[in-house]
Amino acid sequence: MGSENAVLEVRDIVKTYGGVRALDGVSLTLQPGEVHCLAGENGSGKSTLIKVISGVERPDSGVLVIDDQPLSHTTPSEAIRAGVQVIYQDFSLFPNLTAAENVAMLDELAARRRLSSRRRIRESARRVVDTLGLELDLDADVASLSVADRQLIAICRALVGSAKVLIMDEPTTALTHSEVRRLFEVVKRLQERGVAVVFVSHKLDEVLQISQRVTVLRNGQVVASGPASEHTARSIAKAMTGRDINDQRVVEPLSDDAKPLLVVDGLGRKDAFSDVSFTLSSGEILGITGLLGSGRSEIADAIFGVAPADTGTITVDGRQRTIRSIADGVRAGIGYVPEDRLTQGLFLEKSIADNMVAASLDSYRTRTRLLDRRRIAESIAGLFSRLRIKAPNVHAPVRSLSGGNAQRVVIAKWLDRDPSVLMLNGPTVGVDIGSKEEIFGILRAQAAHGTGIVVISDDIPELAANCHRVLIVRAGRIVAELAGEQMDVDRIQERMTA
Repeated sequence: MGSENAVLEVRDIVKTYGGVRALDGVSLTLQPGEVHCLAGENGSGKSTLIKVISGVERPDSGVLVIDDQPLSHTTPSEAIRAGVQVIYQDFSLFPNLTAAENVAMLDELAARRRLSSRRRIRESARRVVDTLGLELDLDADVASLSVADRQLIAICRALVGSAKVLIMDEPTTALTHSEVRRLFEVVKRLQERGVAVVFVSHKLDEVLQISQRVTVLRNGQVVASGPASEHTARSIAKAMTGRDINDQRVVEPLSDDAKPLLVVDGLGRKDAFSDVSFTLSSGEILGITGLLGSGRSEIADAIFGVAPADTGTITVDGRQRTIRSIADGVRAGIGYVPEDRLTQGLFLEKSIADNMVAASLDSYRTRTRLLDRRRIAESIAGLFSRLRIKAPNVHAPVRSLSGGNAQRVVIAKWLDRDPSVLMLNGPTVGVDIGSKEEIFGILRAQAAHGTGIVVISDDIPELAANCHRVLIVRAGRIVAELAGEQMDVDRIQERMTA
């Protein structure tokens, strides 16, 4: 597509950090009313390109052209005035302010008003909300709203500032399927208004639903660019990784003598879930899914002891366990990779090595209660190699890692304890396609070792591809169990929303 009438052009952008080229001659053109997917693995250069376009980073060379005006460098405020807005994954909203106040914030700042008017703020917000045909409670504090509504507020805020280019960074990560459909309807309304949207996502099926054009980055370079109609999820994945990605069902049959590892019977917690019963066998990968708020995460939290159940029993390795705390869960032989790995699963300022052995230090003590440093070093080196963590060395801080590598460190922490049962909540959220495949390869290998694996996720394709069975949770109850020929994406989604 040519650059004539383009709202934004990126021409030959180069950006270097410490001798490493994060962007190496990247070019991209955006037309008014176009949805343009920007795809690439973690570390491919996507985030750096967004920072350059939004004025956060200064390129070493190259030029941006916004509405036919060449700019060798721009600041964030200049980019906003030129009509470029970025909606990051955290939305950057003020939780203690109302929806209307968040929507009108940029307009008030741009006008340099010293005094605010509640009526003016509400009218400004209402105009944008009505234009997009949305139903939002403008008087509610943002902290009380759903993730989907917060995202819509961030979009409305950008439009108050007369956005011409809207960059959306992983916009569907925490949304249910119905919320994704609602978001896509809003994006189509933005197109009708002539707003160009850069859609950054790891969910390739969604990318192909909403985008007209696709640009793929790998190692800081554009490796593919063209109409979305000329791509498939598989071709984009190959361009991202440089190799064929296997998205077919890869499930080894369970052995005839597979023993029950986890038996949950009649588990319940008031106002969360009730009468939950299932069995997990040795070597099995069991999926648990349901819409946001269905109770799927609460069930996992109860089994591990984060928020204990009120009723029912939990049996691990043939022994009934009383699990009233996380310590009880760990002692029972359960490992848990939580949904929010950054705040719940990792010590961000500590090294990879420290995080890997954080849950198992006592197992390295000698008879004199001293730590066996040699054994610790051997275990860390083995896990680092086995999980193929991409980092300079085991002493690198975890905060420096990509999402996929950080997730591997959390998994390594539990594998070092060799648990009977390993539960993972959203194990590939925010993780690129190549890392997703590798993480499930790690889980399959651990299952082959005899561990029982539970995966809580709303990524239906990955559940269908990797799980022996899937349990559907709705309103705090297991309403369906799918296995064998029933394990396809359409069937699982149908039962989730029935």
